[in-house]
Amino acid sequence: MRLILFCLLALTCTTQSFGQSNTYPSKPIRFIVPFAAGGSTSILSRLVGDRLTKSWGQQVLVDNRPGGNTIIGTEAMVKSQADGHTILFATTSHVTYPQLTPAPYDALKDFAAVATIGNSQYVLVINADVPANTLLEFINFAKARPGQLNFSSPGGGGMGHLAGEMFNILAAVKLQNVSYKGSAPAVTDLVGGQVQLSFVTPINVMSHIKAGKLKSLAITGKRRMDALPQMPTFAEGGLPSFDMSVWFGILAPAATPGTIINKLSTEIAKFLTQPDVAETLASQGMDPFINTPEQFATLMKADYAKYAKVIETAKIKLE
Repeated sequence: MRLILFCLLALTCTTQSFGQSNTYPSKPIRFIVPFAAGGSTSILSRLVGDRLTKSWGQQVLVDNRPGGNTIIGTEAMVKSQADGHTILFATTSHVTYPQLTPAPYDALKDFAAVATIGNSQYVLVINADVPANTLLEFINFAKARPGQLNFSSPGGGGMGHLAGEMFNILAAVKLQNVSYKGSAPAVTDLVGGQVQLSFVTPINVMSHIKAGKLKSLAITGKRRMDALPQMPTFAEGGLPSFDMSVWFGILAPAATPGTIINKLSTEIAKFLTQPDVAETLASQGMDPFINTPEQFATLMKADYAKYAKVIETAKIKLE
């Protein structure tokens, strides 16, 4: 009798799961973006929204909810119904900010990883007047001047800040962080010589590198940039342990059914292989980045642990 009841229960769950996947989406999808409108996050969220809308015939409504270092918009998604009709745009900062400031959710347990969209590497750029032309030359230059060199970052606790602190640890140097309100002023002062270096995504400094106003010493990742083939990777430059990138992806509430997660993930992976999508990502200095939900969840856990060590060692705190 128990066996019969168990089989009936399993059949019911399977039927319900299939039904959820088969009818999803049954209404417009709310796509929360916890950043202000503008820039790469807007371009990527619109790209995802437009493609899903065309594929499924249900409107995907982008909802920008900035504030609180992404916490305001993220909390709104966590509190939504776990039926796949509210999803979240997230970046690597999703697993770092909650370690720096109190958040009303667990960055890992309260979310279901859906899909990654793209990723971007980081470059180490220095002001043109700094007397170093290679990564090792700069490391030696910095070691001789502990505490005297400043790096700009587009916000305290952000990825540019964490990159600089990670570099301090791995290269055994002592650089000082100077936080700005955004990438534009951080790069402006770097070009002007008010700070000596920065760790940024290539899109933010490409024009200055090509104009000779900044020197690019190394890029993270396993390969060189096609646009700057003369710039070595950190591994080629002599610091293989320095490796970080920023990913962009989609999350859902933790209780969202797996069939819905997989349907979303499969659809997103499908359009990421299209040439025009790759061109859009390239225009923002990114590469298509395809992961299964399981792979994405593993990546999030790994990055959480990775940056926890940096935050603890560097004693980073947000005011």
